Amino acid sequence: MRAMEPSRMLVRAAVVAAAGLGLSACATLGALGLGLRPLRFEAARDRPAELRLGGGRLGLPDAATLRLWAHVENPNTFGLTLSAIEGAVYLEDTHAASVDFPLGLPLEPGLGQDIPLDISLRLSELPSLGGVIARAVSGQPLAYRLDGRFTVDAGPLGTPSFGPSTLLRGEVRPFR
Repeated sequence: MRAMEPSRMLVRAAVVAAAGLGLSACATLGALGLGLRPLRFEAARDRPAELRLGGGRLGLPDAATLRLWAHVENPNTFGLTLSAIEGAVYLEDTHAASVDFPLGLPLEPGLGQDIPLDISLRLSELPSLGGVIARAVSGQPLAYRLDGRFTVDAGPLGTPSFGPSTLLRGEVRPFR
């Protein structure tokens, strides 16, 4: 076996060190991307969803306000801001409204917060909700679902969006 010249050893050591630093930098960049975990959404436990029926003739409503209470938790080790939620609301698996909530809600690390999401529904513009309206007028509970995506402002990590996914689901009991 031949002995390696000192200058060649130095070059090889420099190449190995540079490759190691490059891989280390890639791992760090990857960790930054993976280090931002998506917020967790669920229906707030102590705040039931509300569906207020109103307006209309002959005792039939032509408008409603749906208030969903979302519990939003930040699982990250740093604070960030929930910038927006956009998507669609379904009542009994029937599209009821498209939503776009600009929020600007600061969330502390490891903590959660309950927030109201108010949705106005013009029932006269949604003929596909006929059966849902009949159930609502009779006071029967209705299943709801909020599908969509959300955007966060994570400071130096940027403003990523997450989704689409089902953010909330639950049951709402209508009242006048």
